[in-house]
Amino acid sequence: MEIRASDFFSRDQQDYVLSAIREAEKATSGEIRVHIETALEGDVMDRAAWIFKKIGMHRTEMRNGVLFYMAVRSRQFAVIGDSGINAQVAGDFWDRIKELLQERFNQGRFAEGLAEAVLLAGEQLKDHFPGMPDDINELPDEISYDDPYKFSDK
Repeated sequence: MEIRASDFFSRDQQDYVLSAIREAEKATSGEIRVHIETALEGDVMDRAAWIFKKIGMHRTEMRNGVLFYMAVRSRQFAVIGDSGINAQVAGDFWDRIKELLQERFNQGRFAEGLAEAVLLAGEQLKDHFPGMPDDINELPDEISYDDPYKFSDK
């Protein structure tokens, strides 16, 4: 059975995650992105950091972007916050987010886990980077995908 990032979520699941991103960003100047890849070779944190930069998350004015990265075939994920949000949240905040994601992913509840984690990140962003009347959405909300190769279980 082939697993590709762009086919991992159904349309309804994609809409569910996108709705969580929009809700989380509603009251903050922070930016949240979800990036899904088919497979990963190498260290998940290194790859997530590279994607963070590739999709321009380091360019937010207040350095308050959060990336949720998944490699579906490799069954790995990472959560990365930029320097602005990292300086504000409790030291164990990202670990708690990762534990929540791991628990939901182990249950096969990938979209629900992402949505829940996105909303939790949004609460922290709202607390530390509240939205302003002239706030603009600095980054697109849609899920980004990378399907460079097809993989098969054969």
